[in-house]
Amino acid sequence: MTKMGISIYPDLETQQKWIDYLELAAHYGFTRIFESLLQVEQLEKEQIIHKYASINQAAREMGFEIIVDVAPTILKKVGVTPFDLSFFHTLGVNGFRMDEGYSGIEESIMTCNPYGLLVEINASVYSHYADSILDYQPVRSRLIGCHNFYPQRHTGLSIDHYRRTCAKFKTLGLRLAAFITSQNKNSFGPWPVNDGLPTLEIHRDLPVDCQITHLLAIGDIDDILISNCFPTEAELASIQTVFGPVPTFNVILDKRTSAIERKIVFDEMHISRGDVSDMLIRSTLPRIKYTENNIHLFNPAKMIRRGDVVVNSVHYDKYAGEMHIALQDFPNTGKSNVVGHIQSEELIAIDEIKPWQKFKLRMVEEK
Repeated sequence: MTKMGISIYPDLETQQKWIDYLELAAHYGFTRIFESLLQVEQLEKEQIIHKYASINQAAREMGFEIIVDVAPTILKKVGVTPFDLSFFHTLGVNGFRMDEGYSGIEESIMTCNPYGLLVEINASVYSHYADSILDYQPVRSRLIGCHNFYPQRHTGLSIDHYRRTCAKFKTLGLRLAAFITSQNKNSFGPWPVNDGLPTLEIHRDLPVDCQITHLLAIGDIDDILISNCFPTEAELASIQTVFGPVPTFNVILDKRTSAIERKIVFDEMHISRGDVSDMLIRSTLPRIKYTENNIHLFNPAKMIRRGDVVVNSVHYDKYAGEMHIALQDFPNTGKSNVVGHIQSEELIAIDEIKPWQKFKLRMVEEK
């Protein structure tokens, strides 16, 4: 993982409001900004610079990387050509995202700009567009991708299409970003239609930390950006707790769970075994580390349910201490403790864990 990000729309709020938001986001470790010019076609070039440049300067001083979203009509208005990207340098951004592109050679020329600007392309449509740009020998390190967000309900990407497009970009070795949506009822985006702004349709009504965990479990993503404004401070804090190099699942813990089992569940980075099962995810390293500890039965529930977190007891002999996450319902052998349950909104993510994939667990509450 590289960056957590936010989005800003300077024409829709006061400068002070944006500065306050930037300071709060920086406090919680956010380091990237998506900024849109698509909705300011009525402004002239000088007006855009006046409205945006000072906010961008403040953001850069806080350590943010800024990518601004543009379209051909905007590029024409501000005098941008493949050979002249000085407008973006004056605007004070690190790069620009082309919601619509050219033929490939133009984008390759743009990557050779003297300002070190990043050229970001749309990743949500599966095509050979990125391949075409690469055929024209761009400065590869300056070419990146970013998915769309979708304000209209039912229009977000399917998981299968998202996987396919992400795999395409990662096969090409390109940095890639996607959007999640705040659940703050008072949030807004760049357009009047605003029923959440996710990349994936299945994320539209999920808590932000669950969206993050799902994207991390799927993999093939670098930067994750909140698309709408303003998320609550609680949402920013929850993202900080789960954003990282491996997915982190929230667990509702049985309060009877022993200290040893708590260490097994929460203190270890878990590794899904390479020989996978349809029934459960196996984390076997804890059974080696905690082999000398007596793990007694306290909750050998008759049925293990999908999403249950399970630790084998001493009755499993050499398998004692092994931790499982159930992928399906099945009867307990009577030798394992059900110590908790993955938060229900995150159950979509447990199916994404692959052989040898690493993950962590985090306690959110006890019952």
